[in-house]
Amino acid sequence: MGHGRGLLIALLGAAALLGSGHGGQQPPETAAQRCFCQVSGYLDDCTCDVETIDKFNNYRLFPRLQILLESNYFRYYKVNLKRPCPFWNETNQCGRRDCAVKPCESDEVPDGIRSASYKYSEAANNLIEECEQAKRLGAVDESLSEETQKAVLQWTKHDDSADNFCEADDIQSPDAEYVDLLLNPERYTGYKGPDAWKIWNVIYEENCFKPQTIRRPLSPLASGQAFQKGHLEGVFNNKHFVFFFSGKSEENTFYSWLEGLCVEKRAFYRLISGLHASINVHLSARYLLQDTWLEKKWGHNITEFQQRFDGILTEGEGPRRLKNLYFLYLIELRALSKVIPFFERPDFQLFTGNKVQDAENKMLLLEILHEIKSFPLHFDENSFFAGDKKEANKLKEDFRLHFRNISRIMDCVGCLKCRLWGKLQTQGLGTALKILFSEKLIANMPESGPSYEFHLTRQEIVSLFNAFGRISTSVKELENFRNLLQNIH
Repeated sequence: MGHGRGLLIALLGAAALLGSGHGGQQPPETAAQRCFCQVSGYLDDCTCDVETIDKFNNYRLFPRLQILLESNYFRYYKVNLKRPCPFWNETNQCGRRDCAVKPCESDEVPDGIRSASYKYSEAANNLIEECEQAKRLGAVDESLSEETQKAVLQWTKHDDSADNFCEADDIQSPDAEYVDLLLNPERYTGYKGPDAWKIWNVIYEENCFKPQTIRRPLSPLASGQAFQKGHLEGVFNNKHFVFFFSGKSEENTFYSWLEGLCVEKRAFYRLISGLHASINVHLSARYLLQDTWLEKKWGHNITEFQQRFDGILTEGEGPRRLKNLYFLYLIELRALSKVIPFFERPDFQLFTGNKVQDAENKMLLLEILHEIKSFPLHFDENSFFAGDKKEANKLKEDFRLHFRNISRIMDCVGCLKCRLWGKLQTQGLGTALKILFSEKLIANMPESGPSYEFHLTRQEIVSLFNAFGRISTSVKELENFRNLLQNIH
């Protein structure tokens, strides 16, 4: 999801003029220092440090994870890109060719994936569904009418959905299509301007537990051109916005409010900020550098990266965004380590119909998961939703509903490729949260092994690993940008 770049560049240029003076007392920082000097050491609310994550991800995990994600099981994702926006009537569709998504032809998708969304092998999947149906029917009073028994089963399905943090697509819809993620990569598409910023503004302003009286630093939703006394004012969607461009911005006030939140609400904001940062890293790393009738050239755009993460140009926001990306990494890493017994089941397969490749991919999957389990400084999710049970359950439900709302906002994105990756990554993060906080998983693992009451569909599995693959790629790309920026002042 790109930004209103023309306006943003103007705002950032003004910020740099007002905020970058050194008074001749200190040597100027390098570009790498301005982006990364604060992105080191321990992360807030964690016992882990950035350097440990970099070393673990870049040299032990990232290479094998990329091989897994290129396999047939993980490269095909079924998605409905035609669902209408549930929040406003008009969504301006991006007409650029790079915004388009090319769905798969029916014969391109392996039979084992196309025939049904199996969680396991075909036989095991059918057996599990039969056992579940029998168990649920057995729990229903047979003296009830057939209609009432069906209603009770629907209530059970509703209870199952109470664990979900995302509103998932109906993959049985005629509008749902398989997409080859390798042929539709996440990269800069040119989608920008007020439409793109409106998406992020709704996410931050209405879904991140933020009081309306607190303004987010450097929010770009302004149409005015007045620039006076270090700030710019404008109106967007009938709301008044003020942007500050000096060292006396509202950045400190904003984060004082954020740090005063309970750990769960603070984590929610940091997860969304981390996801936003990760997407921006991808767009900067796979930027359209050359577009001619002969060829297109994609690569690292250093200027674009600086505009999003430079400490001076972003009024201190950029480094915080990058630290939030690492926080998101730890959350998803912990979820994968926690759900290992689910994938270790003998009857679980990465089912595509090719027995040899399916077995090899399951072996690679388990190797990766046990590598993840060996990580020395996992996030401790037990600090979340603790204390008074009634208040904790209310907070957990608020947390879940806010995130479900964000998953619905993805249907309002005007760029189809951005919508595809936005839906996949929010579903992946939602699946990670489901794993971390599902009562069914907590009650049945690891002491007695995972229960069949805890489900992960193929859609959830594919989105979970691909979403983590995006975060892992972002962390790896940060190393590349550090090197590129090293000698730039």
